[in-house]
Amino acid sequence: MSHENSGNELAKAASSYLRSAAHQPVKWHEWNAEAFALAKAQDKPILLDIGAVWCHWCHVMDRESYENADVARIINESFIPVKVDRDERPDIDSRYQVAVSALTGQGGWPLTAFLTPDGKPFFGGTYFPPDDRGGRPGMKRLLEAIAHNYHTERDKIHDSAAKIAGALGEVEHFKSGGEPADELLVKAIVESIGGMFDAQNGGFGSSPKFPHPTAIDLLMEVHLSTRQDWPLNMVTSTLEHMGRGGVYDQIGGGFHRYSVDERWVVPHFEKMSYDNAGLLGNYLRAYQITRNEFFREIALGILRFLESVLSHREAGFYASQDADINLDDDGDYFTWTLDELKAVLDEPEASVAVLYYHVEAQGEMHHNPAKNVLFIDQPLSAIAARLNLDEAKVEELLANSQRKMADARARRQMPFIDKSIYTSWNGMLISALLEAYRVLGLSGERDRALATLDLLMAKAYDREKGMFHSLVGDFPRIEGLLEDQVFIIAALLDAYEITGTRTYFDRALELMEITVRRFWDQKEGGFFDTAQDLEDRHGSLTTQRKPFQDSPTPAPNAVAAFVLDRLDILADREDFGEKAEVTLALFASKGGQYGLFAATYGLALLHHLRAPTDVVVVGEAGDGRTTKLLRAAYDAPRAGKRVFAFSPDVVKAHNLPAGLVATLPELPFDGVPVALICKGSACHPPVQTPEALRELLVPAPPA
Repeated sequence: MSHENSGNELAKAASSYLRSAAHQPVKWHEWNAEAFALAKAQDKPILLDIGAVWCHWCHVMDRESYENADVARIINESFIPVKVDRDERPDIDSRYQVAVSALTGQGGWPLTAFLTPDGKPFFGGTYFPPDDRGGRPGMKRLLEAIAHNYHTERDKIHDSAAKIAGALGEVEHFKSGGEPADELLVKAIVESIGGMFDAQNGGFGSSPKFPHPTAIDLLMEVHLSTRQDWPLNMVTSTLEHMGRGGVYDQIGGGFHRYSVDERWVVPHFEKMSYDNAGLLGNYLRAYQITRNEFFREIALGILRFLESVLSHREAGFYASQDADINLDDDGDYFTWTLDELKAVLDEPEASVAVLYYHVEAQGEMHHNPAKNVLFIDQPLSAIAARLNLDEAKVEELLANSQRKMADARARRQMPFIDKSIYTSWNGMLISALLEAYRVLGLSGERDRALATLDLLMAKAYDREKGMFHSLVGDFPRIEGLLEDQVFIIAALLDAYEITGTRTYFDRALELMEITVRRFWDQKEGGFFDTAQDLEDRHGSLTTQRKPFQDSPTPAPNAVAAFVLDRLDILADREDFGEKAEVTLALFASKGGQYGLFAATYGLALLHHLRAPTDVVVVGEAGDGRTTKLLRAAYDAPRAGKRVFAFSPDVVKAHNLPAGLVATLPELPFDGVPVALICKGSACHPPVQTPEALRELLVPAPPA
């Protein structure tokens, strides 16, 4: 097919997804003022396509419909086509997802929406084939009908679009003045999560089954607060089933986006950086609480994936890895036929691997029934008994098999990696890697996290605007969203706790002040997802949103409340604490309704209502005694615990945030490292040994 008439605008786009459509005959525009001006000048409706580089059906629709010359002709004649990458522009995606879902009951990607020239949606859906198929209307017929109706029923369309826009403005409209949030609301959220728990397979809800890292975090915090076992049992069941399932890449490490079945066996194979950030934190904290070595192994597997696949060679993390090489495969890079497995293993190794990973002649993949998703079907002890081998020998054969399978897989063509560096997702990864340092003592992960944070602060931070949304080379791109600001503030505070470097705290405070100035709603409270002084507003962006639910990354308003509270205590800024209070109260009336999707809100509320336990370790970084005190502080599982590490010179000079200067007593310095535990304004006498510190950090009795 000739594309000589294509000439669309996407060849120079920053987004990999948009560039992948540059060859199409559709005359695509990026989302910009020019596209909207053209739609108004030519009096044409806008065809909006929202997708992602990792989205299989987006590429199917691209190939079937947007590379079809007849479809392209209709679009180019009757519409102004606009293509959006949902990872690059989550602010646009979130609004039109709500709109299309309200119109049709459908959502997801690809998202296909038809808009008036000013950007108001009046029809939409998801995937449309070029011709009628399987009960779905064909794109050609749909385009012709909408183009005709737009000109013959103009008043109806504009009236409908106006009503939809008005209704959508109320969907996430929260009013102040309700009852303040309390622990009963946390209880309601946790009970709702518990009601969705799958006792047989772990996880929440039925198929398709997604990981919910913040729900797992909330359950662990409730366990540590109450000492009740049932929240922890839900956590361990979920993490064990996920870690043994096909949703976890048993050879390469890291988690796929979700499972199509309730047993976690067959995944959608794309791997997202944000999922792996959240799950890394889950497995690390679960290991800290339980000392279950399996959780440690999975955490190390996630780190291995991040390092080998999603890491920029110097600093920063890429966005995602695709599921497929092309549209004719479905996770072929990650799956194995029995013959493929036997071709790379000797007979004893194959006999173990076949049983351990449940590899059979008939696999799980519909497009190629010989292909198997690897998942752990039975314990090594059962395999040893079945093969009449010593368990140590089975472990040796399995280790050899894993190494050979990894080497063989490395020779396959690897799915595409989206090398976009998104600020918010990198903020999540920085915090997760710093947690890997706390829990596992991995200094390399700490250094990698700090290098990434330093990169973002050098390249994507503006003293007036705050964080930009992404980095393209050395250049920031797209004004940042609320999530970019608050995830980086959290990362900066985590870095400050670990290093004691004052610059990290100062930048966190500065960025919080920018965030309040640009995103805070002075009238009702809470934070908008986009800055109020944003000039480039078209279409749905004229409607302000206050993101409250996890979808799937943590809800930015909840994270904002969390970091406001941290800064209130550290910086002695009561105004920040008051804003956290107002933000949490604003959403209190709907917190219980959102249940599983309000987990970050529940976590932020729990931390707001209870004073944190602060552990301050003062000692020279190179002193082994300091290291042992820090290890004791990091290892102890306790609700609301934060550990600060400072050199004696910093404390003597009072080079500390106002809140710490106010609460830290004068410490005796005689060259011996000390640790101090404070809760609120009350502090224990300082201790000098890890044993004494561990004794003080024994979990508090139930509140």
